[in-house]
Amino acid sequence: MVKVKPFAAIRPPKAIAKEVSARPYDVMNSVEARAEAGEKSLLHITKPEIDFEPIAGEHEQRTYDKAVANFKEWQKKGWLVQDSKECYYVYAQTMEGRTQYGIILCANTDDYANGTIKKHELTRKEKEDDRMIHVRIQNANIEPVFFAYPDNTELDAIMFRYISHAPEYDFIADEDGFGHKFWVIDDDKDIQRITEIFAGIPAFYVADGHHRTAAAARVGAEKRANNPHHTGDEEYNYFMAVCFPDNQLKIIDYNRVVKDLNSLSAGQFIEKLQADFEVKEMGAEIYRPAALHNFSMYLGGKWYSLTAKKGTYNDSDPIGVLDVTICSNLIFDKILNLGDLRTSNRIDFVGGIRGLGELKKRVDSGEMVAAFALYPVSMKQLIDIADTGNIMPPKTTWFEPKLRSGLAIHKLER
Repeated sequence: MVKVKPFAAIRPPKAIAKEVSARPYDVMNSVEARAEAGEKSLLHITKPEIDFEPIAGEHEQRTYDKAVANFKEWQKKGWLVQDSKECYYVYAQTMEGRTQYGIILCANTDDYANGTIKKHELTRKEKEDDRMIHVRIQNANIEPVFFAYPDNTELDAIMFRYISHAPEYDFIADEDGFGHKFWVIDDDKDIQRITEIFAGIPAFYVADGHHRTAAAARVGAEKRANNPHHTGDEEYNYFMAVCFPDNQLKIIDYNRVVKDLNSLSAGQFIEKLQADFEVKEMGAEIYRPAALHNFSMYLGGKWYSLTAKKGTYNDSDPIGVLDVTICSNLIFDKILNLGDLRTSNRIDFVGGIRGLGELKKRVDSGEMVAAFALYPVSMKQLIDIADTGNIMPPKTTWFEPKLRSGLAIHKLER
């Protein structure tokens, strides 16, 4: 069962919430961040390299120092203000007419250590180390992680009671047109009941933010080891998460582009594909995968439908059933010999939010030689994999919309 607590968020005043909030640090490069960042934007804290001319390196000491200075400056100027009491918060996101409602809370680092917070992806130590530095130098969780939990009707009822009132924040982001709303749950009885309900929920599932989750847990362990009077109740034992009921979430496709065909001609490559796939030429119009085990390929100015033949996959295996597994095994390993996809420089990954037109663009430009679009993973598949202790292949899930940063920040000390 999960352990959660409310917290006194550091957050922007209502009038400037849109100005302060920003897209997450990892969905844009430094040049894009500089172009997006207004005077009050949280990007000056999450991507402070943009404050240097020319743009500084992300991992330079002066960049880390600037992040700390900017966080202090934003609080000094009143652009970020800490709430006077510990609360829970409701956060709603709207994309293309669909709205999902989550609770912003503090999750417990022990739950990550003991597996109650379940992951479905491997993490890379260098990325964990980078996120650890940011948590450590700020002594805060500046950006939240994104969790799912088994839906609960009582939690839904509490949330919907609050969203029937005017929100604290309500804006549409200029960058992507997604809507964001925010309410404060400050009634003591509701706060207590939310804590009690989560104590009966069996697990959290990491949807987005595996490296931030691992880094937060490692910082908590580090602080614990350095505190001879550790009790387990310290604020550093918790980190900030936005938790959504699983029945509200939708995973979109996460696609692949490759730089070469392993010395094969297009014709030879297609011939090899036919051993494991029913290959059908679809023409110049964009073709989207129609169902599980059906893939879309763009090669030589044409789109193809690839349908995996029976016997090439295992629907009774939570990993074997995944289209990313089929694609990796039968195309990237068997034919292209790409090696470890987490480190190979012959492949790149493209979130479905960019559309299949982005795949076509990258191939037509000559940067890549072929693109593969996959049918999206379902929440049930993700949960089955996490529950069985399995790990998905890299870059399997893409959740959208991304959490807006800057609406709430959690300090690791009271």
